[in-house]
Amino acid sequence: MKDTVLSPWLRRYRTRPGAGARLVCLPHAGGGAGAFRSWASLLPAGVELLCVQYPGREDRFGEPLVDDMGEVVSRLAGELAPWLDRPYALFGHSMGSAVAYELGRALRDGGAPGPERLFASGRRAPADAPPGRVHLADDDAIVSELLRLGGTEEEVLADPGLREAVLELVRNDYRLIERYRPFPGPPLDCPVSVFLGDTDPEVDADNARKWAETTTGRVDVQVFPGDHFYLAPRREDVIAALLRRLDPALLAASSPWPSTP
Repeated sequence: MKDTVLSPWLRRYRTRPGAGARLVCLPHAGGGAGAFRSWASLLPAGVELLCVQYPGREDRFGEPLVDDMGEVVSRLAGELAPWLDRPYALFGHSMGSAVAYELGRALRDGGAPGPERLFASGRRAPADAPPGRVHLADDDAIVSELLRLGGTEEEVLADPGLREAVLELVRNDYRLIERYRPFPGPPLDCPVSVFLGDTDPEVDADNARKWAETTTGRVDVQVFPGDHFYLAPRREDVIAALLRRLDPALLAASSPWPSTP
């Protein structure tokens, strides 16, 4: 089906008018909605995928970047409000986890329904994340950071034009996330599931459990093989784990699926 631009901030890669739930995915620093594009064909008919497109990415290239968490959350909350007519879950990877957490609280505090579940991937809990100064570093240091985390091809960073564009986005997003501190107010009340790779240099299972501070609901942690960007090679396993937590019937509807927990 044709891609749908629902708003400047939201993309839908497959329309599912009969879906009983929506999954809203928020990408990592430097990433765009396309990071989750392949998920649209892997999710069952009962789940419609909405992907967040931050300014300056993909089809928003050239738009002014936003480096303030409050502005991003406020804009997203307004754009997402018309799409909360059915239960929804939030899935954020890396920086997107923190954005998803604050988005869920902002929607609830603004009178909209809160999320059924938050999936936080590849990041420590907001209050546990150490301060950083990557956004203040020179370009070579940021390149080293990207290579440390994986997920960025060295060939991309070797091309002067691509390198400049990537570093502009990444520096912006690091400035956003490194200056962010959890906003005041009550935590979420929905379950939180934390996913991570077993060789992620940013988070491990022990500090992942500190996401318990973000909700009065249950928290569970699942570790997958892989590094910070485990999502791509373990895509089917991740979606199976996600569906199992949303509703086991959804997992059965999308069979055949891996049986990993």
